[in-house]
Amino acid sequence: MTHTADSPADRLVLDALGVALSARPAASEYAADARFAVAFSGGIDSSVLLDAAARVAGPSRCIALHVHHGLSPHADQWLAHCEAFARERGIAFAAQRVEVMCEVGVSIEAAARDARYRALDTLCVQHGVTTLWLAQHADDQAETVLLQLLRGAGLAGLAAMASEYLPAGAAVTRVRPLLHLLRAQLEQYAAGRELAWVDDESNADTRYARNALRHDVLPALAVHFPGFRDALSRTAAHAASSQRLLDELARVDLQAAAVDAGRALSRDALLALADERASNLLRFWMRSLGLPAASAARLADALRQLREVGEDHGLRIDHAGQALRSYRGQIYWEAGDSAEPADETALVAHDVSELAWQGESIWRLPQWRGTFVFTEAHADDRNAVPAALLRAAPLAARSRSGGERMRSSAHGPGRTLKNLFQEQGVPAWKRDVPLLFAGEMLLFVPLLGVNFAAWPTQDDAREAGAAYIRIDWREDLLIA
Repeated sequence: MTHTADSPADRLVLDALGVALSARPAASEYAADARFAVAFSGGIDSSVLLDAAARVAGPSRCIALHVHHGLSPHADQWLAHCEAFARERGIAFAAQRVEVMCEVGVSIEAAARDARYRALDTLCVQHGVTTLWLAQHADDQAETVLLQLLRGAGLAGLAAMASEYLPAGAAVTRVRPLLHLLRAQLEQYAAGRELAWVDDESNADTRYARNALRHDVLPALAVHFPGFRDALSRTAAHAASSQRLLDELARVDLQAAAVDAGRALSRDALLALADERASNLLRFWMRSLGLPAASAARLADALRQLREVGEDHGLRIDHAGQALRSYRGQIYWEAGDSAEPADETALVAHDVSELAWQGESIWRLPQWRGTFVFTEAHADDRNAVPAALLRAAPLAARSRSGGERMRSSAHGPGRTLKNLFQEQGVPAWKRDVPLLFAGEMLLFVPLLGVNFAAWPTQDDAREAGAAYIRIDWREDLLIA
C-alpha cells in the first residue's frame, strides 16, 4: 500500500476526520475508549472514510456496519469484500440483511434508503455506539440541492444534508466528515492508498434522478459554472439558517397550542394562526412526533377542513399510516385510516400480562409504559376494591378488544367503555390503556376507575372491617 502522507488529498481527508473527532471533545462518545460506527457500503466514498477513520482514530475505535439489501446479484460478494476490507485494517465488522418493501408512490431508491438507515440504527444500538459516520461529500450535497429544487421542495428540503444531526426517531447522531470535500479528492486519496472498492451497477442507471444529474447535468454545469458546488452549498446553508428561524417560531406556537405534552394541538389555537404560520406549526409538530413530512397540498387540505367544518367533524386526512382526527377541540394523529371509525378498539395490541397478587404495591407494565399501584384504602374510596377480590383469581392486564362494558357507579347501568371515554372527554389516542381483570371479570379501567359490577358488596353495604385496596394507574413520565 502506497504511503501518501504528503499528498494534498491525503491531508485534506485526514484533516476533515480530525475536525470531526475534535468537534465535541467533552462529549462522552469521543472519549478515548469510545467507538463510533462507519456506514460501509464498500463503494469508493465509504472505503475512503473507513480507511481514513482507522488512521486518524485507530482501528479499535471504529466499527464498520454494512447493510445487505439483496437488490443486486452481487450483494453477497459486496458483503464478503466489506468484511475482508475491515478485517485487513483490524476494524470490527457487523452486517444486517434487510428486505426492501416498496409502498405505492415510494421509489425503490427511497425505500432502500429508509431500510438502510433503520438497519444502521439497529446495528448501532446493538453494538453500543452513539455516533454514525456517513461518507456523503460535496458532490452529493450539490446533487441533493438540485434534486430538491427540481421537486419544488421548501426550505427544509433545500437545507439538504447537515454535517451533524440527530433525525427525529433515530437512535444515534449522524456525522458527515467529508461533506466539504469533492468526489475527485476522494478518488485521489483512494488511488494514492491503492484502495479496492466495489462498483454498484445501479449507479450508472440514468433512469434514477440522482444518477441522471450526476452523469448528464453536473458535468455540463462544471463547464459553464465551475463554482456551482460552492454556490449550491451556500444555498443549502442559507436555507438551513432560515429553517432554524421557522423552527424557533414553530416552537413558540407549539408551546401555546400543545395539549398533553404535544401529543395533540388545540384546534382553536392552531386556527388562530394565518395559514402559512399554521402550516409551519403542523410541519414542526409532525416532525416532533416522528411522522414523515407531508406535502404542502396535504397540509393545506387539513387546514381547509379544520376551518370549514364543525369541531367534531370526522377529518379525512390520511398520512403515513395515520389519520388526523378532531375531537372536543383537540386535533391529533391516530393509527389507521380515516375511513375507520375512531377508537372502536385499542390502537396497539399488547400481550396479556398476568399477576397472582399477593399484596404487591406496584405492577410494572412496560409494554403500556406505565404501572398499576395498589395501596391500602378506606372502604368509601370509590377506586378501592376488597383485597380478597384481588387474591381470589389471577389479575390480568389486557388490551381492549371492543364492546367491553362496566358500571361506573354502584347502582348505575352498564355502559360501553367507548361511551364512558367519550363522556369524560378522553381522546382516542389516550385510550390505549391496560384493562385490569380479576379472572374473567373486568375490575378497573385507567381514566375511568373501578367497575362496580365486579363484586356484589358495594357502597353502604361494604363489609365492615374488610381490607380494601385502592387501584391507580400511573403513566411513565418519560416516553422513550
